Formats: sequence, C-alpha cells, structure tokens
Amino acid sequence: MKIESLKVFCDLAETQSFTKAAQVNEVTQSAVSQQITALERFFHGPLVERGKRKFRLTPQGELLYEHSKEILATYGGLGAKLKETSELVSGTIRISTIYSIGLHSLPPYLKRFLKAYPRANLHVEYRHATQVYEDVTGNAVDLGLVAYPTQARNLEIVPLRKEPMVLICHPLHPFAKKKTIKLKALDGQRFIGFQREVPTRRALDRLFREQRISVTYVMEFDNVETVKRAVEIDSGIAIIPEATVSQEVGNQSLAVVRFEDKELFRPIAAIHTRTKVLSPAMKQFLAVLKTAP
Repeated sequence: MKIESLKVFCDLAETQSFTKAAQVNEVTQSAVSQQITALERFFHGPLVERGKRKFRLTPQGELLYEHSKEILATYGGLGAKLKETSELVSGTIRISTIYSIGLHSLPPYLKRFLKAYPRANLHVEYRHATQVYEDVTGNAVDLGLVAYPTQARNLEIVPLRKEPMVLICHPLHPFAKKKTIKLKALDGQRFIGFQREVPTRRALDRLFREQRISVTYVMEFDNVETVKRAVEIDSGIAIIPEATVSQEVGNQSLAVVRFEDKELFRPIAAIHTRTKVLSPAMKQFLAVLKTAP
C-alpha cells in the first residue's frame, strides 16, 4: 500500500466521483479504480458501494477514510518539519585553517556567523598548509582555509578574497622612516622568510625571480608569529599579510612599509572535497566568509 493510494481514496470519498478524483490527482479514471481495488484487496473487503445511482462508502470505507485523513495530515506535517530541519542553519562545522588566517583574519567572521546563526557550532583546528589539505581530503574536517590554493582533482576551491601583503621591519630600521619603497630596494637585504614548502614563500620567491631581486634569507619559519618575533629583534625584514600585524603596529614594536611600484596580495580560499554535501550551515558560513571584513 502506498500513501498516494490513501490520498486518492480520500479524494474519491470527498468528491464522490471517480472522474473528479482522477482529475484532482491528474491520473486516469481507470487508475483511480485500480488503486481502490488494490486497497480493497489489502484490507480484505469492499470500501465503496458501486451502485449506479448514488456513491456510498461501506462501513469499512468510512473507518478507512477517517484514519486516512489523520495519516495524510501526519504525513504532510512530517514533510514540512523535515523540510524545515533541512533548511535550518544548525549543527557543527569542522574547519582546518592555516595559522595566519585562523588567528588574524578568521575571528571577526566567526563572531559574525555565530551571532547570525546561534544554533550552529564551529570547531576550528590551526594547522600548517599541508596538514589542512590532508584534513580536508581525509574527511577529518568539512572545510579548509588556505592561502594560494593548490588545484587538485578531488578538491573544490571557493575563492574568498585577496589579502594585502606589506613589508615589516624594526622601528629603527632605515625603511621605517619611509612611507613607501620600491620593490627593488629589497635587493641585498637580510630577509626573514617562511620555510620553502609554505605557499606564501613560494609565491614571494617567484616574485623575486621575476623582478631579479636577491635577498639573503637569514631565518626561515613555518608560521607568521615566529617571523614577526624575529623581525621585532631586528634580525631582518619580512613580507607578511597586513592583517597579521595590526597589534604590533599599534604597540609600535614593528613598522609597516608599503611598495610604491607594486601591490602585493595573497589569495585566500576555502577548500572542500568535490563529493562533500554542503549543509545549510556550511553554505551560510561560506557566504559570510565572502563578505567584506
């Protein structure tokens, strides 16, 4: 027995016409007759008195009609509740992010999202870039947040924004007295860099090669916080995302210098597997990440 058959039966009972019941359900009169016959076989007895002059339900038919209305109402209510649940922004989103994004760029978006959707939860892991990709492809998390996203056959890349990159130096460094410098001024400078496998390092090395700039790497680190600490003790200069240095600029432990002949940006993206079914919460979180800071 199918739920559709009960609906046809109820429509027949209410219209008292096989023809009208067929029209309501957009089927043939023969199909209505077949479904009623199938119900009678299922319940082992006649449901409709098939007289020529007047339509009438049998006692069994009256009982089935009463309960069928309740069943259909429950079924319709269940469908509405399931639809409401599927559209509700709730549940936990597991996120793996590189340190610089997670510690500096992400917090205001987390606050904005949780304020708009208090029934949702966010679980954030701070990782190195290679680990973020491993977390996503291994299904340990729902979304990854990376810079300079790497194309892969099994990954979907969702571009978010381009973050400005700036030069930082010790407040007593000669560059600190200038508002802007030319990129060529970096030639020969002592440089604090990221380790070679970090995507930002690869992008900067490519830029230096294109511009024929030679810097001397005196220290290499795997995260932006350690890079900043090395620059604070005047070990060298560095290029990092502007969003990561606001606190140090505020307390004057570091100086920021911009480039007059080149605007530097790093692309930020969210990644997830191509087979990932995005929940309403994940879709809304991605929408929030795409908004202005």
